[in-house]
Amino acid sequence: MRIVLFGPPGVGKGSQAQFLSEREGVAHVSTGILLRRAIRSETELGLKAASYVEQGKLVPGPLVRSLAEEAIAMCKYDRFVLDGYPRTIEQADWLAEFLVGHGAPLNTVLSLVVSNEAIVDRLSKRRVNKITGENYHLDFKPPPTDVEPGVIIQRRDDLPEAILHRLEIYQQETHPVQEYYRLLGLLQEIDGTGTFEEVYNRILTAIKHSEG
Repeated sequence: MRIVLFGPPGVGKGSQAQFLSEREGVAHVSTGILLRRAIRSETELGLKAASYVEQGKLVPGPLVRSLAEEAIAMCKYDRFVLDGYPRTIEQADWLAEFLVGHGAPLNTVLSLVVSNEAIVDRLSKRRVNKITGENYHLDFKPPPTDVEPGVIIQRRDDLPEAILHRLEIYQQETHPVQEYYRLLGLLQEIDGTGTFEEVYNRILTAIKHSEG
């Protein structure tokens, strides 16, 4: 099982990838989480990435590539779901070459589809544990009552104006990757609305279709 979970910010990629990790035993490879850990740890890569994140810009491909390469290698090139990567055609080309070179081409690319209005509503209600990086949602997945409130924060890029800016960047730079995978016959579009369980069941159906 080698999957890319695709779509703009706020469609629920992270939560669904986590479900797959917990229930199907696949590795959740999130370049976003890996980057935030590097930034918090103030590693050399993290310091370079921080300046881009603070401006709401995409982190340059070579920096993200090094994180993704290491994470996929740790999975022994199998049983992983990539969340938030690739974001450009260049990254998609690299990923294909990298995986084929290890005899492990992608099985499918699952694109979660949600309206921009719903995305703004979702992300503006998202909260993050600043210590663990775990995501919550005030409506659908509130923070546990035993977690210290002070560690639950709203990311600056989850404010409405920042969300709209991120969606513009996605349409300009990342949306073409969806067409890239469509032409390769790997893309499956999935309705991302509804409960987490409803979306998860649609994802499982799509995975079975790709394997069948």
